[in-house]
Amino acid sequence: MGSKQKKIWRNIILYVLLGAFSISTLFPLIWMISTSLKSGDVIFAIPPQFLPDGFHWENYTRAITEINFFVLFKNTAVITFFHLLSNVFVSAFVAYGFARFNFPGKNIWFLLVLSTIMLPGEVTMIPVFIGFSAIGWTNSILPLVVPGFFGGAPVFIFLLRQFFLSVPKDLEESAYIDGASSFTIFYKIFLPLSVPALVTIGIFSFQGSWNDLLGPLIYLNDADKFTLTLGLSMFKGVMKVEWGPLMAGSILALLPVLAVFFMAQKYFVEGIKMSGIKG
Repeated sequence: MGSKQKKIWRNIILYVLLGAFSISTLFPLIWMISTSLKSGDVIFAIPPQFLPDGFHWENYTRAITEINFFVLFKNTAVITFFHLLSNVFVSAFVAYGFARFNFPGKNIWFLLVLSTIMLPGEVTMIPVFIGFSAIGWTNSILPLVVPGFFGGAPVFIFLLRQFFLSVPKDLEESAYIDGASSFTIFYKIFLPLSVPALVTIGIFSFQGSWNDLLGPLIYLNDADKFTLTLGLSMFKGVMKVEWGPLMAGSILALLPVLAVFFMAQKYFVEGIKMSGIKG
């Protein structure tokens, strides 16, 4: 067997393995779509029935009407917008300071910021809740959006700092010679250059906020203030779970996340690649 034939067989085996891995990865999503179109009697049929028994679109109708889907969608979008704004801009601002300025204790402060990554959220959950309760912020979105504007996210600060360190100092020095201030250099030079990294952390922030259950569960009490994750839990009764409408609602809630990722996947890959260029 010649080298060309060996290469062909190697590629065939590689594509078969990649195809099998892709199918196994997508199977839960395909099963969820199938379940969202099934009647309740077929979902737990033995043996399992992969294809739905007809297309039960009423599951989607129930998902939209019974949990007031569009109100919950709006609530989730508002929280995600402010969460995204704070994580991207504030994290970039803090990372710029750590990457391009020298000040006393800079490395110590940066290590303190990174050390908070290792601190589980469960450790601070109760004291933070007590603090927000004392100032009357419970049953509002304020505890979910305001903290992000006071420091950003440590992981995102680290990623953006690594990216900013890779920017040549000549650009910065030339801007200073032309009379630009530090803030002007930040938003006219560093932010445009860091679009791939900003998009990367934006995707992570969007996904984390959109799918967040614990935060809204702790701070929101009124049903008209719930997010989609809380609204979907309404289909989980004490004795019975409405799996068809639950899967239908989950599909609808998943669509914005998929749309954002597919629109930004080019920048996502580039941002991950470039964020670790220089330490």
